[in-house]
Amino acid sequence: DICQGALGDCWLLAAIASLTLNEEILARVVPKDQSFQDKYAGIFHFQFWQYGEWVDVVVDDRLPTKNGELLFVHSAEGSEFWSALLEKAYAKLNGSYESLSGGTTTEGFEDFTGGIAEWYELQKAPPNLFRIIQKALQKGSLLGCSIDITSAAETEAVTSQKLVKGHAYSVTGAEEVNFRGTMQKLIRIRNPWGEVEWTGKWNDNCSNWSGVDPEVRERLTRRHEDGEFWMAFNDFLRHYSRLEICNLTPDTLASDRYKKWSLLKLDGNWRRGATAGGCRNYPNTFWTNPQYLIKLEEEDEDPDDPEGGCTFLIGLIQKHRRKQRKMGEDMHTIGFAIYEVSKAFSGQTNIHLSKNFFLTNKAREKSNTFINLREVLNRFKLPAGEYIVVPSTFEPNKNGDFCLRVFSEKNADSTYVAFFFDFGFCVLQKIYREIDVDRSGTMNSYEMRRALETAGFKLNCRLHQIIVARFADEDLIIDFDNFVRCLIRLETLFKMFRKLDTEKTGTIELNLINVSSFSSKIFVVFFF
Repeated sequence: DICQGALGDCWLLAAIASLTLNEEILARVVPKDQSFQDKYAGIFHFQFWQYGEWVDVVVDDRLPTKNGELLFVHSAEGSEFWSALLEKAYAKLNGSYESLSGGTTTEGFEDFTGGIAEWYELQKAPPNLFRIIQKALQKGSLLGCSIDITSAAETEAVTSQKLVKGHAYSVTGAEEVNFRGTMQKLIRIRNPWGEVEWTGKWNDNCSNWSGVDPEVRERLTRRHEDGEFWMAFNDFLRHYSRLEICNLTPDTLASDRYKKWSLLKLDGNWRRGATAGGCRNYPNTFWTNPQYLIKLEEEDEDPDDPEGGCTFLIGLIQKHRRKQRKMGEDMHTIGFAIYEVSKAFSGQTNIHLSKNFFLTNKAREKSNTFINLREVLNRFKLPAGEYIVVPSTFEPNKNGDFCLRVFSEKNADSTYVAFFFDFGFCVLQKIYREIDVDRSGTMNSYEMRRALETAGFKLNCRLHQIIVARFADEDLIIDFDNFVRCLIRLETLFKMFRKLDTEKTGTIELNLINVSSFSSKIFVVFFF
């Protein structure tokens, strides 16, 4: 059904191939209520996950051809078109066919399932990988594995023990069995070809099975499909190169037999001069990045793990970067850091960690690397408590939108570190001189944020972005006059807000009578 054409999107094809192994998930991406016969209208629709929502994409059935042959994805027999139409819809979603050139299978996994995909290099497998696989299977996750090739000539080459290089396999089971008095870890693999099976230890005809309890042997082998086989977990680590796990959102699978992850999704952005502070290498601006408070409330229920703790995955996705390729943009280099909230701040939701905090405290955890992929993702295990997650680009002043997702074994909660204020109006010239240490008579937009906090204003990232857009020049410089104008306007706005906040709750309700009056006053005060 799925043969690659002239486009370099093998990563997408591998994801499509894995998608076909789960009919429930496939039917969401490729709805069944359409064909070339019944109610045929020359159009087809598909659904893809995009940063927290499912998007319906409609395409006509005109497909690119050359010399009468399909140019891109096609079926070997030439009689099936669903995969070619799916590729066209995905290209439309991302702006063009060209935008699909180059990517990772995990990216396709996520857009087809809404899940969060992690991968492991098996030569550096963590000691608890077998348990990770077992838990993933219990949650209905999609698992794939493959053997690296060293040259194009090795593609789909078969080894002496009948494993296929450069080929996508599925992982369908992981069990421990008592083999002659010792516990043996076994893993079940499926070759989508439906043939060509492993001939090493624990293959279908291996004599090792005679050393296993007959009931266990029957349970593990009776449902074998063609192309499916067991092998020792140690052999799996030795022969295969990579394992990919797509962890699914709670709403993906309807069946109650699967355990479900708890999911948090947080959206944000980086804006030049305001909230794009770069990584820890830039201590003067790192603190201005968006910050998210994550509360890990319950430890895992895992009797096999004596250490305890809360297992969670964090995935940071940069949005819409493929679409922007035609405007000369590409992926930013992104990552994140996790900081433990001290007991002094425990229970508070109005904290924004300052520059001094990051100068004096190390990250408790962080992404393995900053990388120019759509997503950076890592698995962690920490004690129950409160943590601040700081997502960032590697260099400051990079504009971008992002989605931060947290998958946790047990319940977790999150809060965007929003604005709060402790109003007081200091002598403006004194504040400006304190911030303007080089006596240039100006300050940059990041220094402006410090000046506002010194004056008593603590605002959220969105408000800082608006202030920079309004009062800074194209070089992100703010002179004294604009500094004064900004503070006067902020003071006026806070006074207007406090006047309406008669109950001192920090929120106000605007009805149809006063909303237009209040909005017009904000517009006049802030922008003129």
